[in-house]
Amino acid sequence: MTSTSDLIARRNSTIGPYSPLFYDEPLQFVSAKGVWFTEANGDRYLDGYNNVPHVGHANDRVVDALCTQAATLNVHTRYLNERVVDYAERLLATFDTGLDRILFGNSGSEANELAIRIARQLTGNTGMIVSDYSYHGTTITLAGLTTGLQTAVPLDPNVRALRIPDLDRDPRPESEVLAETLAQLDAAIASLQEAGFGVAACLFDPLFSTEGMPRLPQGLVPGIVDRVRAAGGMVIADEVQSGFGRTGTHMWGHQFAAMRPDLVTMGKPMGNGHPMSAVVTSEAVLDEFGSRNEYFNTFAGNPVSAAVGEAVLLEMADHDLMGRAKTLGSEALRTFRGFAERYDFVRSAKGTGMFLGLDFAIDGEPAPQLAKQVVEAMKQRKVLISRIGRDESVLKVRPPLAFGHEELPILLGALEETLSAI
Repeated sequence: MTSTSDLIARRNSTIGPYSPLFYDEPLQFVSAKGVWFTEANGDRYLDGYNNVPHVGHANDRVVDALCTQAATLNVHTRYLNERVVDYAERLLATFDTGLDRILFGNSGSEANELAIRIARQLTGNTGMIVSDYSYHGTTITLAGLTTGLQTAVPLDPNVRALRIPDLDRDPRPESEVLAETLAQLDAAIASLQEAGFGVAACLFDPLFSTEGMPRLPQGLVPGIVDRVRAAGGMVIADEVQSGFGRTGTHMWGHQFAAMRPDLVTMGKPMGNGHPMSAVVTSEAVLDEFGSRNEYFNTFAGNPVSAAVGEAVLLEMADHDLMGRAKTLGSEALRTFRGFAERYDFVRSAKGTGMFLGLDFAIDGEPAPQLAKQVVEAMKQRKVLISRIGRDESVLKVRPPLAFGHEELPILLGALEETLSAI
């Protein structure tokens, strides 16, 4: 077994030292099953963080589907294949009426890039509206509208960033916060129009995950949608983190948030670790775009990916993973709210379903070092979580939906021990 220090040295001399690693002392995993990792030294860690293995690490059904199809046929979409169409029909059946056409891709970045391309063509505009602390991918277009990660690429001149409020941090009346945020949006739209960019689209994660899962004023999301549409723009919902039943009450985050998008993008959990993504839209939008562009992607929508994606949906349905997320998430949120009442350094509990967090503050100011201390202490207790938000002061608890009734007490117990020790 290669030592951790030797592996880091080899990694730095190949991949480079700039690709981030979790934890002060990085972990070297050699296998995983369900919601458990096995480290190189044999220790097991509970996965309370990763949404990519949505139905569990090395899920038998997914692995069998991948291997069987890969041993039979894998080819691009210029040839007919029933399995690809079967999967498209099954996935589209989870959407509301009107979102009934799909374009496949290989990553969330690729899906968001394509959605922006479609919006620019259909509107004739180039202006984009995002939140002022968000991340949607790695392409040059997306780097130019990234506000939530360090990047040497400056904000593109055709991008306006909107501050998303958090009522847990803002003591003003909800109506005042709502009015101020929508006024800022009006100013952003006017700025784009005056600069000659117009409004092509807004792009938001419906749960505002990177932003720290803020508690929003009622009516904010519909207000954003209405104003963007009135300005001639389209609405893109980035479901990479909030989709596939994560909220516990809705299959898609935009349904939970009452967003009504024109375009929906997805990635990570779609293939349970197999690289897949998609843009879902309406027949009218696809006809307008497709009739003027020969869109083709060599690897996207191949039969192996379709087999994997279908296995994920079947596993979700057979084990009612969305229902499980609702039940376990409600139980966990009650406990998190208890922590907020008990500990004066916990400002509020965050989230819905199996996407939860705690916002740490000391004397009313964000406490990122405290959040980091908790994450590191949880690692010492063999439970993996992370942190998010503009101040990195919000715990991020977002396990695979395969997370079960047996694992929840382990996570909550470790967290209670950690908070008590602090």
